[in-house]
Formats: sequence, C-alpha cells, structure tokens
Amino acid sequence: MVLYVYILECSDGSFYTGITNNLERRVAEHNDGDNPKSYTFTRRPLKLVYYEDHSDPYFAHDRERQIKGW
Repeated sequence: MVLYVYILECSDGSFYTGITNNLERRVAEHNDGDNPKSYTFTRRPLKLVYYEDHSDPYFAHDRERQIKGW
C-alpha cells in the first residue's frame, strides 16, 4: 500500500498537510468542501503544492507529523 503525505496551499495563503492512500480523491474532497468543520472548508480553492509517497505507513505518519511541526 502506498500512502501520500501532501501539502495544500489554501486561498488565504496558509498551508494544510495531510495523509491519504488516494491523493487525487482526497484533494478533490478538500476542494468539494465535504466537511464544513474541516480546516480547508472556508479556505477553498486549494492547490496541491507538494506530495511524497511512502510504502511504510509508520514512516508516512512520522513524516506528516514532522511537516506539521514546521
């Protein structure tokens, strides 16, 4: 299984980092605004600015936490 750690640039200039097993679907979900309580809901449109793929889920989760700590 491949996991993607990704960074979205929001319309207000902020960034959102997440992790998913289906990058195209997840970015579309963010842009569609499926969850009104999510960070990205009021910050659309969003642009995918970076992603990396990992086969080790533990490393992927560690990498996501590292990026969020920056």
